[in-house]
Amino acid sequence: MATITLEKVAKSYGAVQTIHGIDLAIEDGEFVALVGPSGCGKSTLLRMIAGLEEISGGLLSIGDKVVNAVEPRDRDVAMVFQDYALYPHMTVAQNIGFGLKMRKTDAADIANRVAEAAQILQIEPLLDRRPGQLSGGQRQRVAMGRAIVRRPSAFLFDEPLSNLDAKLRVEMRTEIKRLHGLLGRTTVYVTHDQVEALTLADRVVILKEGRIMQEGRPLTLYEEPANLFVAEFIGSPQMNMFSGTVEADGGGVQLDGIRLAIPVRATPGAPVRLGARPEAIMLTSAEQADLTTRVEVFEPLGSDTMVSCKIAGTMAVVRLSPEVPVARGMDLHLRFDRRKLHVFDAKTGNRIRSAASET
Repeated sequence: MATITLEKVAKSYGAVQTIHGIDLAIEDGEFVALVGPSGCGKSTLLRMIAGLEEISGGLLSIGDKVVNAVEPRDRDVAMVFQDYALYPHMTVAQNIGFGLKMRKTDAADIANRVAEAAQILQIEPLLDRRPGQLSGGQRQRVAMGRAIVRRPSAFLFDEPLSNLDAKLRVEMRTEIKRLHGLLGRTTVYVTHDQVEALTLADRVVILKEGRIMQEGRPLTLYEEPANLFVAEFIGSPQMNMFSGTVEADGGGVQLDGIRLAIPVRATPGAPVRLGARPEAIMLTSAEQADLTTRVEVFEPLGSDTMVSCKIAGTMAVVRLSPEVPVARGMDLHLRFDRRKLHVFDAKTGNRIRSAASET
């Protein structure tokens, strides 16, 4: 296993800079997910770690060795791609062991490693089949087996589940997490799917336009987003956002006739964006309500019912218990949970108040 350290790592294509001085330290055995919208630079960053992209600036170290000029095959990392890239004329066993064969590894050692990987991935009955006889999930397991047999110090995953259907993605997420628990290797995982990132990783790094917007443990990102981008990116359904202003004494926020008494360290009268996740807006009695609104749309999901309604001039989503009877047009008496509200500067987008850090 090994640490992976990026110091001011940058990437430019001619005059266009796509990665802007990334600083990131990945601990030995840690599972880190790089997540963000398309074009944010997450795959480019992963390819630089793998050695498939040249580094324009900064230092990249694996273990205690700077690897900027080291060839990919000498970095002791194994990459699993979005495209399985299996050889159709080879059996599963031959596909898994092909990289070792090209490195002129002893045939007996290859057989032992292939058998070991097959056992870990639970694909032993498939070793004599060819890729055309496998499902998408089975092909991805074979691609992972090809990486496992190399026994690298780190695994690099580049959106490995994006070609699978929803059910298989859930199954393979569990498989990848189980695999990390068994092998304990340093893992860097790129995905555009925030659910994958939050459920798999020890630590999540959120990127936008080649810059780190925030990094931290999944729950920390959910409860303490550093800015509007992270607040709206993390969470499904995403956080509700309302326009408001800071009260004169800094003791509250005004939202289109709704007063919320929460401490805010900002200039009185300053425009702010108030964030409330669907579970932070609660059903209550008319006497205790901050507002009354009507159900526009409702979506029963079994474990929850998602209700869309208008709050402070904005369409918002409220999470209700499935036991609550809901009908379109019915009145809802709602109250904001003050402990779970977030306030952001409307101009900079930076957090002013986080529910998890101030109550």
